[in-house]
Amino acid sequence: MPWYKYQPPIPCYCNPCDPNNYILYGSIPPPCSPPKDFVCAIQALDNMGKPIITSSLCSEIANALQNKIDTTNVRLKSTNACLC
Repeated sequence: MPWYKYQPPIPCYCNPCDPNNYILYGSIPPPCSPPKDFVCAIQALDNMGKPIITSSLCSEIANALQNKIDTTNVRLKSTNACLC
């Protein structure tokens, strides 16, 4: 499955479960520096260059953020372009 970098097109629109907030990155995750406070990237099935974010993946994103740990399909990073 491809990786998608979290990059909201509208500044401060911070919904990590919105596929429009991601850009296709490639087959390996992008570098994501600690500490693990914000979404950096997700791994998901592709839908014409956008990730398919299922309810299960959305829950995985929420759990990663709550516990401040990377998961199988979610990578976190130290800073976000916009603190929401």
